[in-house]
Amino acid sequence: MKQVFNSGGAGIAIIGSGSATPGVSLDNEALSQIVETSDEWITTRTGIQNRHIAQPADSLAQLGTEAAVEAIAMAGITPADIDLIILATSTGDDLFGSATTIQANLGATRAVAFDLTAACSGFLFGLVTGAQFIRTGAYQNVLLVGADILSRWVDWSDRTTCVLFGDGAGAVVMRASLDGDRLLGFELRSDGSQNQCLQLPYCSTPKTLVNDISVSQGTYQPIAMTGKEVYRFAVTQVPEVVEKALFRANLTVDQIDWLLLHQANQRILAAVAQRLNIPSDKVLTNLAAYGNTSAASIPLALDEAVRSGKVQPGDIIASAGFGAGLTWGAAIFQWG
Repeated sequence: MKQVFNSGGAGIAIIGSGSATPGVSLDNEALSQIVETSDEWITTRTGIQNRHIAQPADSLAQLGTEAAVEAIAMAGITPADIDLIILATSTGDDLFGSATTIQANLGATRAVAFDLTAACSGFLFGLVTGAQFIRTGAYQNVLLVGADILSRWVDWSDRTTCVLFGDGAGAVVMRASLDGDRLLGFELRSDGSQNQCLQLPYCSTPKTLVNDISVSQGTYQPIAMTGKEVYRFAVTQVPEVVEKALFRANLTVDQIDWLLLHQANQRILAAVAQRLNIPSDKVLTNLAAYGNTSAASIPLALDEAVRSGKVQPGDIIASAGFGAGLTWGAAIFQWG
């Protein structure tokens, strides 16, 4: 193993990964029967060729549980060993939270569980959050799940957004490590002044209760995005935040083994890698097969790379998430 991890007190090691996607997939050819588009149009503009779509009987907690089971098995622990479960999602089955359902499904009776919402940056925000519980000594084993079912909130008549999104889940297990900290550096950012660039806003209808007292009742509007603004934001802010995280890790770009970005758009991935001077063969991507799975995209791509043998123990990964909020962030970590 490359001995570059930080020394000192209790640190973290990321020792297991898992992923899950719905069994039904929707390729570009099938999508062209729903809206006016084509495989060529989608592929050339986004790099996406296919996406997995949850069926009405599927649930977010189910996908999250399946990914978690795989991560726990790889980590060599049991659900009873887990102290904390963080579910990064924006599309829970229950507005009150779905992490506790995953906890119950797993039988992780000792674990406290909660949801964390930071859209497509959610997994990285969850990674940093979980690490703090470990570093303070509060918990030893943390399960982090990133999962989203965006198909629930897509306008399937809007070809500018419906071609982008897919459903899925990914998970990692983080464990306390006394021989070094494998989370080498991170940087998190938010800018609410640009919230309107990517939204899934609440939509309500007034309902009179009695006399002049009314309440708001409703649901949510479909995903709305200003594509050009999001692209401009990502290609300028993401390289900067990766460089900040590298600085905190006392590392240079040349020391990175892999660049793992939120799988949003192939053009964004290529532009960020180019600005960081990272060759394309160091960029981990599975965007073509899954589309943008929001908080699931980073752990889903990580799990595939680990299980294929591409990512090896000790490899240094620079990861960055970006999306609605607007939120973005980067973390530099060693696998295993």
